[in-house]
Amino acid sequence: MNYTTLGTTGLKVSRLALGCSSFGGTGAEGYEWSFGYDRAKQIIDRAIDLGINYFDTADVYSYGKSEEILGRALDGRRKEFVISTKVGLPTGKRPEDRGLGKKHIATSLGASLRHLKTDWIDLYQIHRWDYETPPQEFLETLTGTIKDGKVHHLGASSTWAWQLEKALCISESKGLARFETMQDHYNLVYREEEREMIPLCREEDVAILPWSPLARGFLSGRYKRNGSQDSHRYKKDTLLRERFFKPEDFDVLEALEGVASELGAKPSQVALAWLLGKKDVAVPVVGPTSVEQLDELVESVDIRLSRERVKRLEERYVPHAVLEHS
Repeated sequence: MNYTTLGTTGLKVSRLALGCSSFGGTGAEGYEWSFGYDRAKQIIDRAIDLGINYFDTADVYSYGKSEEILGRALDGRRKEFVISTKVGLPTGKRPEDRGLGKKHIATSLGASLRHLKTDWIDLYQIHRWDYETPPQEFLETLTGTIKDGKVHHLGASSTWAWQLEKALCISESKGLARFETMQDHYNLVYREEEREMIPLCREEDVAILPWSPLARGFLSGRYKRNGSQDSHRYKKDTLLRERFFKPEDFDVLEALEGVASELGAKPSQVALAWLLGKKDVAVPVVGPTSVEQLDELVESVDIRLSRERVKRLEERYVPHAVLEHS
């Protein structure tokens, strides 16, 4: 495993983060495809064996169960690892169970700390922008979590570029903690972040942590144009079916499969190697659902793509509607 410094945080992290959105196994709405502790523990232990020291979760993943699984698996070893989680998306049905208001942040952070069996969060990220809470207000609240020692660094996820810039300007002018990372939706079949967000992050020295680097498994190579899409994930994951599987997505996938065949690699490995080769990308967040998948993905760290192959991977892309900013 290779390691990098996570932007301006000073945190030393593996080039891949283990994303924990699949951990849960509760059958919760929106997470019917998740799985429970025993399988998750196998993946976590293997990740540690492979040198991964960075784990990413969120309070909303299976409504806290993902955090509980991660906390249980790392219990007694907390100081060895970097943990990030998120706040803001609905964790219940009450109006106060969402957003970035002071009450919800305090309640959600307290729950995350309990679930994760820890006294602090290395990187606390807003899961989405809150249009109802003034940004200065939630930045003041988040700064307070750092002063209290419960959070060490702040990050954001999937905002518009103008929102991130606004938050950074408020932080600078008011002497508040700033967002040091951006976890955004970025992969070979969704590259809209290249328009504004990535240049902004480069200019403002904000580390980029792409989520869904394999497009929820679409770039694994298991799906074929006009084929029978019968995987468990495809059947249960509405977002996978809605976001991808367009003709232009298969154009990119088929180019990916061609390059992978030449290299004797898996499509997923080449898709991840493409991201790792981007100078602006710090740490992709991968979400394997088995030890075997994890082993394959870690091998991507050693794959180097020529300019000609990168061009072939990128040239078939066509613009997409912007997703995941609300």
